[in-house]
Amino acid sequence: MKYMLDTHTWIWWHMNPKKLSLKVKRIIGNTNKYDEILLSAISPWEFCKLIEKKKIGISCDPEDWIKRALDMPKFRLVPLSPVLAYRSTTLPQPFHSDPSDQIIVATTREENAIILTIDERIRNYQYVQSLW
Repeated sequence: MKYMLDTHTWIWWHMNPKKLSLKVKRIIGNTNKYDEILLSAISPWEFCKLIEKKKIGISCDPEDWIKRALDMPKFRLVPLSPVLAYRSTTLPQPFHSDPSDQIIVATTREENAIILTIDERIRNYQYVQSLW
């Protein structure tokens, strides 16, 4: 089983795990429950944009935080390939127009993974499996 972390799930796991559902905490916290944990390459960029816009604050160097947050068991950062870039623009409709979500959902579909997200728009999207 492969799980894709939505950006907020990845951030909350490392900054405030109390925000995660019990189900998600159990999955991420037990390496026996998955083969791989995936993260789209767009998520570290989204994290940096949140810092830039002062929507979140951290007390350490952002580059150090990212390096530590990417160090997870059975973890793989999925690069944004040209194919994924294209597929993010041709998702079955209806889907909303947020480019980062489009990339994350296209990556989840390409990897045949289940996305861990609180985002109702993604959770209600019939073309991807999700849990919260």
